[in-house]
Amino acid sequence: VKLAESGGDSVQAGGSLTLSCVASHNIVTPYCMGWLRQAPGREREGVGFINSDGDSGYRESVKGRFTIFRDHVKNTLYLQMNNLKPEDTAMYYCAADPEWSRDWSPCGVDGPWPYTSWGQGTLVTVSS
Repeated sequence: VKLAESGGDSVQAGGSLTLSCVASHNIVTPYCMGWLRQAPGREREGVGFINSDGDSGYRESVKGRFTIFRDHVKNTLYLQMNNLKPEDTAMYYCAADPEWSRDWSPCGVDGPWPYTSWGQGTLVTVSS
């Protein structure tokens, strides 16, 4: 499956953005999908995930500010980001494992991630 992110922009601290990730075809159960980010000079880190078991999770620094949700009809995964902070500045990637199995690989915020499909990224810049 191919993934394509969009929605990145430059915003001021306290602002909001919604990132979108369109899949080339519908991802059906079972699946693990998530958003990750990479700031300049830093390693890639998980932002949050959802899976077909109904689980979800977020890294501590974005809890209460970021929400991941999915529109099955539009084959789209979203990342709603509120109260953005300068430290949220990064390239944001969506990723998916469309054949995920809990028995074989974890689906969580932190790696190792099970993702087999990755988008090209969309840039979010937050100024103070």
